[in-house]
Amino acid sequence: MAVYGVLQLHTTPDKFYIEACEDETSDVLEIDRLSAEILLGVQKTIPPSAISRPICAVVGTISLEAGMYLVVVAKKKKVGEIAGHVVWKAVEFDTLPFAKTMLHLTDIQAQDNKTLLAMLHAMLATDGFYFSCSYDLTHTVQRLANTSPDFHEMSLVERADQRFVWNTHLLSEIATQPELHRFAMPMIFGFASIKQCIINGKSFDWILISRRSCYRAGVRYYVRGIDQEGHAANYVETEQIIQYNGTKASFVQTRGSMPFFWSQRPDLKYKPWPQISSSLNHLDGFQRHFDSQIVNYGKQVIINLVDHKGMEKGLEEVFRTLTNRLGNECIRYESFDFHKECSRMRWDRLKILIDHVAPQQDAMGYCLLDSEGQMLQQQEGIFRTNCIDCLDRTNVVQSLLARRTLQAQLQRLGVLHAGQHTEDHLEFEFVYKNVWADNADACAKQYAGTGALKTDYTRKGRRTKWGLLMDGWNSLIRYYKNNFSDGFRQDSIDLFLGNFVVEDTGRGLDPLHEQKDWKFMTLPIVMLVAFSMCIVCCLTAGETTSEMLVYVAFWASASAATGAVILYNGREFVDAPRLVQKEKKD
Repeated sequence: MAVYGVLQLHTTPDKFYIEACEDETSDVLEIDRLSAEILLGVQKTIPPSAISRPICAVVGTISLEAGMYLVVVAKKKKVGEIAGHVVWKAVEFDTLPFAKTMLHLTDIQAQDNKTLLAMLHAMLATDGFYFSCSYDLTHTVQRLANTSPDFHEMSLVERADQRFVWNTHLLSEIATQPELHRFAMPMIFGFASIKQCIINGKSFDWILISRRSCYRAGVRYYVRGIDQEGHAANYVETEQIIQYNGTKASFVQTRGSMPFFWSQRPDLKYKPWPQISSSLNHLDGFQRHFDSQIVNYGKQVIINLVDHKGMEKGLEEVFRTLTNRLGNECIRYESFDFHKECSRMRWDRLKILIDHVAPQQDAMGYCLLDSEGQMLQQQEGIFRTNCIDCLDRTNVVQSLLARRTLQAQLQRLGVLHAGQHTEDHLEFEFVYKNVWADNADACAKQYAGTGALKTDYTRKGRRTKWGLLMDGWNSLIRYYKNNFSDGFRQDSIDLFLGNFVVEDTGRGLDPLHEQKDWKFMTLPIVMLVAFSMCIVCCLTAGETTSEMLVYVAFWASASAATGAVILYNGREFVDAPRLVQKEKKD
């Protein structure tokens, strides 16, 4: 059952009316701005005095300090079509308060509401929300093909894979009423690209979709490892689809944080040292994660790309040990020290890894449907790839694995001739590399706050000096964001997903009013003054050179000592989440 795709929003002082402007329907979603009651009405109930404008989709409703807010998609952009169903990207949202005025709020509540609204806007401004009125973007081609006719008669919000519906919390009021489901638009968060390509004069659609899980969602340093249910941080399901003459071929991969209990809190150091929990049962969480993986995808081939030395060594050893202890025949573990193997720009050595796992890739195969929708072949397993962030190294390897399967798919469909390779067709090669690099950038911005590293290899097939320079720049931006703005980003995600729910206490939100320790303001000021005095002494001539050197040495020592104290107490100076205490939750 499709969701209404042409909507008109009518606003009055008492109600919002969302009218379905499609043939043979008079349905109207009525939202009472006073009681927050949501009902199904008809067109004739809309007052002529209402202020009207078109909208693209209903995201849902959310409670903030000032009361309920309606969130809608104001502008959308067509991505392309899958089997005749249009896929849209949300490019602009509107948040509309139920309350007509903020005079009922105290000064503290008004400030808290402003902060919460900024969090909501920050989340909505993050690039990567996609939806379709008639196609279930939350499921893979294979999952949809393996369902019953009754499943396809269900509404999109009922049948969606809840792992990938990011507005479940906002749709909670609408989802409880089946008669309203045609207004409930499930939205995925991640990346989607649909490109029409031509090889050997044969036109086909090449599609790449990345679905980010809303379970254990968050930002780079505040969400690592797994939770008690086995949900992994930065978990993304990526599906590559080919459409040719009605036939569909699909290949699915996943990425996710190493599935045991570990953390890596920011502390002003460039790379904080990972902490592996000594109190939690790693094997239990590990088993929960892979039980879910096997149920959803079949056999697992783990590709672990972390370093075998330094701070990542301990993580690799735990991952390997847990796999051996679990002893599940459906799980195969492959470890590849990406940085060591590809050091000094030897990126051709990635072929060692791809060739090594080729037998497993051939055995798992891919999904293939004929023009009637009948299953000709199923994918019997999946690659689960990770590095420490599951971003840069992971995306490079996933793109190479996807290319190998794509080669086999296009040959089977008759698009490529025997002996031909996709690399031989430069126009398609340009599209392929750039879309995978765009996917890397999207996943990286959502998790780490900047575009991906190493995308010069993905885009051009080789590492370049300019690429190394851009990696350095992005690394600096990541450092700043991870230490000084990611707490706010994490709060934005927690608020949007309903991990934190605003309750009417009448006194504001306590988490937003926690006071910083005296060191937070005092020490940076002392360091700044000391450093300034050091500069002044260098520029101001003293009576003797030795006198000037003494002053410079004193202020430089004061500045360095204060900086050392700040670095030692680094966690007190970073921007930490306030709505959900991650240490307690982990």
